[in-house]
Amino acid sequence: MRDAVTTLIKNYDVAGRYFDRNALDSLKSYFESGTARVQAAAAINSNAAALVKRAGAKLFEELPELIRPGGNAYTTRRFAACLRDMDYYLRYATYALVAGNTNVLDERVLQGLRETYNSLSVPIGPTVRGVQILKDLVKEQVAGAGIANIAFVDEPFDHITRELSERDI
Repeated sequence: MRDAVTTLIKNYDVAGRYFDRNALDSLKSYFESGTARVQAAAAINSNAAALVKRAGAKLFEELPELIRPGGNAYTTRRFAACLRDMDYYLRYATYALVAGNTNVLDERVLQGLRETYNSLSVPIGPTVRGVQILKDLVKEQVAGAGIANIAFVDEPFDHITRELSERDI
């Protein structure tokens, strides 16, 4: 897994360039937000199960057809699989949040997801909506933990939803 620093170094090394002002500003921003990133991860980690449970409840409240007979989350097994996937998204989004880089999402979550979801006939729209709900709940949790600037929380969740939305699953 790469973080913001190693990715920046790799990009400049491949180009054979020294760091310029943009690179230094990027590093400064990453390090200045480091404590907030770790505090956010702690707030998420200590409430992960509740966040997933609340996100699932809100998703099924908005889209009740998912849990009705014939719906993709109908049956206990499918319902549990949906919550398990939301937990995966939350965990890996937290890794990306701390790293300040979304590469871990591409490497560990999004690659191969198309084939998996196609084979299981998982609808992508509700999945994207579930991730958006999860993002909103996480932002509430992180803000409630006293972290003032929570803008960095959006990045990993927005990356997941953008990548899933751009794929024809």
